[in-house]
Amino acid sequence: MSRRPASVTFCKKFCCESQENCLTCIKTGQHRDRIMGGLYTESFLERLRAGAMALAGEWGLSGRTEVSLLTISENATFRADDPEREAPVILRVHRPGYHTRAEIESELAWIEALRAENVLPTPAPLPCRSGGHVAGFDLDGERRDVVAFAFMSGREPLPEEDLEEGFRELGEISARLHAHVRRWTRPAGFVRKTWDFDTTVGRRPHWGDWRAALGLREPGRKLLERATVELERRLAEIGTGPEVFGLIHADLRLANLLIDSGRIAVIDFDDCGFGWFLFDFAAAISFFETDPAIPGLQAAWLDGYRSVAELPVTAEMQMETFIMLRRLQLTAWIASHAETPTAQEMGAGFTDGTLAIAERFLSGRS
Repeated sequence: MSRRPASVTFCKKFCCESQENCLTCIKTGQHRDRIMGGLYTESFLERLRAGAMALAGEWGLSGRTEVSLLTISENATFRADDPEREAPVILRVHRPGYHTRAEIESELAWIEALRAENVLPTPAPLPCRSGGHVAGFDLDGERRDVVAFAFMSGREPLPEEDLEEGFRELGEISARLHAHVRRWTRPAGFVRKTWDFDTTVGRRPHWGDWRAALGLREPGRKLLERATVELERRLAEIGTGPEVFGLIHADLRLANLLIDSGRIAVIDFDDCGFGWFLFDFAAAISFFETDPAIPGLQAAWLDGYRSVAELPVTAEMQMETFIMLRRLQLTAWIASHAETPTAQEMGAGFTDGTLAIAERFLSGRS
């Protein structure tokens, strides 16, 4: 089985010829997509780390706290180790221009509700001493929002392990999340992005236009145009009623699970929003949708889901629609973040895989 792309931890490549020029681009707005896409230099990461460290007191961390980089994707995540505390604190520095403060607070409100009802284990958001959950600092004229989470032990499940069993667990987790959403009364002011056809791959996509896909030629563009038309038709038939559409995690991959002595915790709700419930499976197979093991993983996910909640028999037939939707969304993301390590690893070959999925989708072959 092919491995999923490795987690992006650090990138030393420059979008410009020098760090000085790179920072000028930030100030002037030139190449902003490159910077916001996760292309960070060592010195820029150090400035982010210093900004996060300066806010440590918001979460009761002492002056002896050491802050170190944990991961880089599009947000920068740091680990804060305070010798006066028993456990570390995780600090997430948000990229600007994607989520508003209200959206971030809404994400954290859902996490707190899930924890309050013991729906599943997930790290606790930590409140700021100054109120709310979101602190921030200014960097080159832009605000960087920062939130903190309690540390939770565990490790990511490995691709070499029993993936079918992991996907059965993912199905159970998804069912519990969706059941909670259906009964939960969201607080006033709750706002998250919507992942419908238009905002995913249509006229107002959050992650860019798939037509800019790496290596996409005219025959392939025409194929994907036909797939997009069919996607819109099928999604309109499925509809957006409360039985099929609601608040979802939207990124429930194995990379966002922590396992520890049989306990499975969910992390990273940064992409959560309003979408189709079955999209959570499609997101779970991100970047390896063409793998021959996918039918078995899909069957395991559905089996796990149905052990917790009912799913109509039409779910199996609808899965290919959501796999196509997610794959086209990721194709757009790679095009709009072409300088990131993940996009460079995937390259034009990812577009070729998208075309193969589109051909099967249009021909009715699973």
